[in-house]
Parts: sequence; C-alpha cells; structure tokens
Amino acid sequence: MMTAPKMKESLIDRLPTVRGRLTENVSLANVTWFRVGGPAEVLFKPADEEDLAQFLSHRPGDVPITVLGVGSNLLVRDGGVPGVVIRLGRAFAGIEPRGTKIEAGAGALDLNVALAARDASLAGLEFLSGIPGTIGGALRMNAGAYHSDIARVFDNAMALDNHGTKHRLGASDMGFTYRHCAIPEDWIFTKVTLKGVIDDPQAIQARIQAIQSAREESQPTRARTGGSTFVNPPGKRAWELIDAAGCRGLRLGGAMVSEKHCNFLINTGSASAADIEALGEEVRRRVKASSGVNLTWEIRVIGVDADKARDGGGR
Repeated sequence: MMTAPKMKESLIDRLPTVRGRLTENVSLANVTWFRVGGPAEVLFKPADEEDLAQFLSHRPGDVPITVLGVGSNLLVRDGGVPGVVIRLGRAFAGIEPRGTKIEAGAGALDLNVALAARDASLAGLEFLSGIPGTIGGALRMNAGAYHSDIARVFDNAMALDNHGTKHRLGASDMGFTYRHCAIPEDWIFTKVTLKGVIDDPQAIQARIQAIQSAREESQPTRARTGGSTFVNPPGKRAWELIDAAGCRGLRLGGAMVSEKHCNFLINTGSASAADIEALGEEVRRRVKASSGVNLTWEIRVIGVDADKARDGGGR
C-alpha cells in the first residue's frame, strides 16, 4: 500500500508560541520607502521585550532573523526575506524624558525623539529630525546629519542577544565609528538613552524647522527613495563623486539617480528591487572607473532575488 508523501513542515509551525503576532508570507513592499521587494516568510510583531526575549531563546537555531524598522534606509530584494522578520511596534515606541536625558524604545521614530526632546527643553537631539527611520536603526548605524550623530549624544542602550539574553551597553561597548557600531548584527536593540542639554524650546524648534527646510530644499523627500544610498568615503562626498562620474539622472528600468541629490536612488513608479540594486551597482562601477573610489552601500540590502526564491533557494 502506497503512503502519501509527507508534507513539508512550514516555518511558522516550527516557531515557539508567542503573545505577539506571527504571520506568514507578508508583503514587505508595503512597509519600505522604496515600495518594492518580496514578502517576509514569517513576520513577527512581539508584544513586548519579554515576548521577544522568549521567542529568541526558544526559536530553532537554523532560522534566520532579520529586524525591520520602518524601512526608510532599506532595500528588500524581489524574492523576499527567508526566515523570520521581526518588526518592533508600539510596545517599543515609547519615549520618556528623564532630567537631561531621554529614554526611547528602539521602535520610536527619530523625528518623534527630537520633538519629545524639544518638549522637554532638551537640545542636542535636533539632528534626529532630519533622519528618517527609527532610533534602533539610527543606533545600529551611528546615524548622523547636520553636524551631529548618535555617538555624540549616546548614554546607554539595552539589547537582546540571539539567545534572548538582555545586555546593558555603555559607550565603550558600542564601538562607534562613522555610520557603524561594533555590536553583533544578530543582537536586537530594544531601548536607548540619549543625552541632551537644557535650552529654550522655541530655540530648539527653530533649529528643527531649519533642518526640515534644508531637507526639503536639497533632498527628494517626496519621492520613493531609500535615503542616502552610499557612505561618504573618508574626506570625500559620495554625491560629488557620483555627479563627477556622470550619474545624475541615470536610469535603469524604473529606477533613477535623483536629479536633486545624486546620492539618492528613486523608484519612479515601476521599479523592481532588482532595478534599484542594479542601478546602485552601476553607479559604483562608474565612480570606481572615474575616481578610483569604491563606494560602500549605506542602504541596507536584504533578502534573495526573485530567481533564487522561485528555485526554493531562500534558505
């Protein structure tokens, strides 16, 4: 007597029970600023830090984990992201002033942290109003703009390692360098405390408004973009190298190098993730040929291409 072939166990059936939400095959194009990319194999929205810690401590060791903020500086490939994508929601978005410091959950928007600091008469965090994304992502890449960065205002942070163990991190632990920190990639920041200095809220607001105006004037803020594409090489500006290489306005499929600021790539409306990545690589090739400089992606590129996903090579 022939027996029916055994069905392959789905990933979600292998995962531990959680108090948050586990959902299969969730489109990530809807949550990234580029509005492109394939689905998460499983999307996990933890109920709180303890729920996340329990999940990490009990998950199968062979399941890859990816943490997603608001997708502002992210390109998800068309084949999607294998494993579990963790998105920190409202439970991780709290912001609490504490004297001359401000404590923020990793899911809090950078802009909201800057505004909360203003309301608490804390200066020094205005630069965050010019950085799209969440404070967890800003912490991971030592985000900076307008003459400051996370390293200058950092006090301490909380993170979970890949086994769910909680760690308190001081400045000496972070290993901050330009657009980088030394914390392992598989650790998840859950909370950060930043330092400010007392100042008049109206003066703080004026500086925030100046930053917002500067962004509107110099960047394609209303386009489908992923923010600054390449890291500035030492002593140079990426946009100047890109411009000198003749890439301003360069197109590939539905992707284009911004005419307004050529360190920004734009989805003109019909781009695939493959178009955007290929355009970025062409920009890198032309800059290398023109100046000898190897540009490094600042945008985080994750997932697998569509052909690999179709072939079942995602994991």
